[in-house]
Amino acid sequence: MTTILDSKEELKRLSGIILKKSQFDPSLFAKYNVKRGLRDIDGKGVVAGLTQIGDVQASSRPVKQGGPPGPGRLLYRGYDIGDLANGFIREKRCGFEEIAYLILFGSLPSNNELRNFQHMLFEYRVLQDEFIHDSILKLTSRDIMNAMSQSVLALYVLDRHADDTSVRNVLRQCLRLIAVFPLLAAYCYRAYAYRYLDQSLVIHKPSDKLSTAANFLHVFREDCGYTELEERLLDLSLVLHAEHGGGNNSSFTTHVVTSTGTDTYSAITAALGSLKGPRHGGANKKVVQMFDDLKANVKNWDSERQIEDYLIGLVTKQGFDKSGLVYGIGHAVYSVSDPRSMILREQVELLAQEKGLCDEMRLYRKVEALAPEIIGRYRKIYKGISANVDFYSGFLLRLLNIPLELYTPIFAMARIVGWSAHRLEELACGGKIIRPAYQNVAAECRYIPIARRRSTL
Repeated sequence: MTTILDSKEELKRLSGIILKKSQFDPSLFAKYNVKRGLRDIDGKGVVAGLTQIGDVQASSRPVKQGGPPGPGRLLYRGYDIGDLANGFIREKRCGFEEIAYLILFGSLPSNNELRNFQHMLFEYRVLQDEFIHDSILKLTSRDIMNAMSQSVLALYVLDRHADDTSVRNVLRQCLRLIAVFPLLAAYCYRAYAYRYLDQSLVIHKPSDKLSTAANFLHVFREDCGYTELEERLLDLSLVLHAEHGGGNNSSFTTHVVTSTGTDTYSAITAALGSLKGPRHGGANKKVVQMFDDLKANVKNWDSERQIEDYLIGLVTKQGFDKSGLVYGIGHAVYSVSDPRSMILREQVELLAQEKGLCDEMRLYRKVEALAPEIIGRYRKIYKGISANVDFYSGFLLRLLNIPLELYTPIFAMARIVGWSAHRLEELACGGKIIRPAYQNVAAECRYIPIARRRSTL
C-alpha cells in the first residue's frame, strides 16, 4: 500500500535522512589527514595559492627565533597597517582612497595620482534614478546584504561589456563597484526602513567632493550631517577592513569564482554571500548584541567579579545565545593581538569621549582584559587569544548611530577593495580553475530493484 505523506511531514522525514547520512566518524579526518576548514589544529591555514596583496601574520616574531610570539601583523602590499594608519591619522585626514590605491596597484600614490584616482571614483559615484527605483525600491529585501547582492547582479544588466574579463575592463568594473557600494548600502537600508520599519523614505544624492566615509554619512543620515571625528573614525574602520589576505573566506571565494572565467558581478556577488555569513562578516553585530545583554545583566559595571561571572556564563553556554562564544575575542590567525583592534581601540576611545560614553568604553576594556583568561580556564587553547577587530568596530558603529542591519554592509564597503584586487590578481596570473579534492568515505552499494526497497527512515 502506497502512503502519501503531508508535504511538511515528508520534508521533516527527508531532513532527517540528510542529517543521518551526512555524519562522519571524527577519526576519519585524522585518518585521511583532512584539514577541517583548511586549517591545522593550531589555526594555521593550508596554503592554497600565492598573493602579493595582503599578509596576515600571527606574530611579529619569527618562530625560528624561539620564545613567545609577538603581536600580530597585517601588511598591505608589504606596508605595515600600523604605519599606514598612523600616517594619515597624524595628519588628521582620511586614508581610505589612498589605501585602496595601494591595495589595487601595489604602491602608495603621489599627490597627483591620488587626486586622479579620487576623481575617477567621484565620476563612478552615481546610480541612475531608474536603477534606484526599479532595483532597490521595488524589490526591497529584509536583509541589506541580499539587497546589495541583487543590486550588483542588476548592474550586470546595465553593463554593455559585462562579460569582458580583460584586466582593463575588470578594473573599470571594480572601480565603479568601489564607488557605488556606499550608495547601495545606504539606499538599500532606506528602502528596508521605509518598507518594514514604517520610516520616511529618504534618498540623498551623493557628493562628488567628499571622502568615501563622509559620502556614506552624507547619503545615509537624514540631515546629511557628521562631525570631522566621525568621518575620520569611519574612514579608519574602512581602511582596517579593506583587505585581509587571500585566505579569508570571501577573498578566497573571489579567487575560486574568478578562476572559472565568470564575470565581475557574479564573482563579487559570491563574495557578498560569503561575507553575509555570521561566522565571517556578522561578528561585530554579535559583539554589540552581547554587550547589550551584558549591560542588562551586570548591575555594577565596575565590578570585575560580576563581569567575570557573566563571561563564565557565556563560555559555559549558559548566557546570551548559549553558543559558548565570547564574541570579538579570538581569531583564526592572530594570537597575542590583532593589530587592527589595537589601532581602532585608541581612536574609538576619542569618539566615546566626544559622545559622553566613557563608562561604556571602560566596560569594553574590562571585558577585553578578562575574557582571554576565562576562556583559557574552560578550554584548551592551542595559541594565544585576544580581542579581534570586531570587538571595537561594532562599538564604533554604535557610536555613529548606525543600525545593526548595516554593520556587515559597511564591512563590504571596505572589503570590496580587497575583493577587487584579488580578482584582478587571479585574472592577471591566468591560473587554473581552483578545484580542491574531497575524500569519499562512503561504502559502495549494489543496485536494488524498486519493488524490493524499504524506507530509509
